[in-house]
Amino acid sequence: MSEVALVTLAVAFLFVTYTYIGYPLLLKLFASFRSARSEADAPSEWPSISITLAAYNEADRIRATLDSLLALDYPAELRQILVISDASSDGTDEIVKEYADRGVELLRMEERGGKDAAETAALEHLTGDIIVNTDATIRIQPDALKKLIATFADPTIGVASGRDVSVARVDGATNVGESGYVGFEMWLRDLETDVYGIVGASGCFYAIRADLHRHELPRGISRDFTAALRAREHDYRSVSVTDAVCLVPRALSLRHEYSRKVRTITRGLRTLFFKRRLLNPFRYGRFAWMLFTHKLCRWLVPWALLIGLSALVVLGMSYWWAVAAATAAVVGAVLAVLGMAWPKDRSVPLLFALPAYLAGGNFAVLHAWSRLVTGKGQAVWEPTRR
Repeated sequence: MSEVALVTLAVAFLFVTYTYIGYPLLLKLFASFRSARSEADAPSEWPSISITLAAYNEADRIRATLDSLLALDYPAELRQILVISDASSDGTDEIVKEYADRGVELLRMEERGGKDAAETAALEHLTGDIIVNTDATIRIQPDALKKLIATFADPTIGVASGRDVSVARVDGATNVGESGYVGFEMWLRDLETDVYGIVGASGCFYAIRADLHRHELPRGISRDFTAALRAREHDYRSVSVTDAVCLVPRALSLRHEYSRKVRTITRGLRTLFFKRRLLNPFRYGRFAWMLFTHKLCRWLVPWALLIGLSALVVLGMSYWWAVAAATAAVVGAVLAVLGMAWPKDRSVPLLFALPAYLAGGNFAVLHAWSRLVTGKGQAVWEPTRR
């Protein structure tokens, strides 16, 4: 029994280690054999773009969001800004209409249909050669838009994703806790770009060629994740643009962040199943390997941790170190629960915040798997309040 438990623990440990350490090291190794990326030069003629913004009851911040979009460095005559209101009822639409003379268009959904329905309804109204997707929670740096669009001067690129920077507020300094994880994710995307291309775009700020974007998707499928997958299907690459920075404020509380993760991962799992043929390494080569590791392995890690913990319990009957490791895991879980339950109007101490963030992410994956298996989903889109 102990031998089986030791092998099980070793396999679980190696799987987690490969996913978070081995994979980046392999990317770094493969990237070293390729020439370094150079910054994209400004094109001789800028393409026309359509910036889409799905919104539901954003009256308290839509004005600041539109002001920031209008302040972006890009020729106004080549820029369309389309706000899709998901039947907002708080005055959002009235505020958007105030910007009509500055080129901002409003598409109102008369009944709430969620973000999927809003994005689909917008397709026939988009006029740009490049579609830029963003949301009301973030702030794009003034020079980021041109840096993102300049990437498309390379005809092999179908999707360009901005660089997320986690902040406490859109006008504040970076949040050390969450920004560490976001920073790791952005670094991983940079490595993937050097090796071949990213496997998923940032939903907060990414651009895609119009001919790749103008298609309907089944309900519950993530359009930003699908963007990179669809690009690969059509022999385009998707890249991360390091200098195209957008500031992403953290969620109001760890509980809000947990809900966001569950929703995002559930949609991601459904999207991966929808596009599962891209996992075929004989057809899609390096991209299939990166998709498998970055997405599927990442979403299997919590199961590996549970299996490893079960092995520790068995080994605890024979080895003191197994008892110590299992005890540490239980203590970490208790600290995580306390962090998740911390009042949202008070700062969470690092002692509770770090375990809550790490454990919360893994619990969110398990929760997402359960929603996928049971067929449950969020009936109507509710944007993350930050």
